[in-house]
Amino acid sequence: MAQFIFKNAKINYSVVGNGVALVLLHGFLENKKMWNVFIPQLAKKFRIISIDLLGHGTSDCLGYVHSMETQAEMVFELLSSLKIRNAVFIGHSMGGYVALAFAELYPKFISKIVLLNSTAEADSAERKTNRDRAIAAVKQNATTFVCLSIANLFSENNRKKLLSDIENTKLEALKTPTQGIIAALEGMKIRKDRVFLLQKSTCEITLILGTQDPVLNYTTTKQQIENTNVKLISLSDGHMSWIENQVELKSILETELVQCS
Repeated sequence: MAQFIFKNAKINYSVVGNGVALVLLHGFLENKKMWNVFIPQLAKKFRIISIDLLGHGTSDCLGYVHSMETQAEMVFELLSSLKIRNAVFIGHSMGGYVALAFAELYPKFISKIVLLNSTAEADSAERKTNRDRAIAAVKQNATTFVCLSIANLFSENNRKKLLSDIENTKLEALKTPTQGIIAALEGMKIRKDRVFLLQKSTCEITLILGTQDPVLNYTTTKQQIENTNVKLISLSDGHMSWIENQVELKSILETELVQCS
């Protein structure tokens, strides 16, 4: 594990392998460890940079709000320090929001984006209200919030079937500091709509969705890519495709990235 300083905040990251740079961005309440099961395979062809985003894993917090733009700036500064001028991005959920912010801010530095269980749309008014409720719940009891949130990310069919995986995911999520949870919720709540990037971005984009995702409605989420060149790949389960559809996802990522290596 390596460390980088961004605006006096310590950012932890790992670099493995050689070749084209592949940046892995985890989601809300996750950390870079989520990618460990995929890295051995991907590192055969890529230089893998996995990062603990601000306020997650072992990276420091930076203020009360971690906007997607601030996260993207941090990623850019880190890549610049590694002398990386172009990269492929895979972002899970919130990591996808960060990847899209990066694509808008630094379009020449990104060649492909894989959005995993993510969306380019901003929060709806209802979703913003739910974020505020979540923030209040975190302030009252962060542990209860995390435990309930993690279970609700899986499809209903998997909540009993994958109990061990859910418990392990909770244990990792509980390492997220309260300030980091709140700052991420605030940042996601105010993120801008970037659907226009799906139509105008010069980089290739693939969207991977779960048909039973309890967080992102499959039908409405896929509507944002109508009349675009974005490739849609559908999986059969929930928001946690990296666990729920792990074997299939390994194969998909290898296929999707073959032309990038």
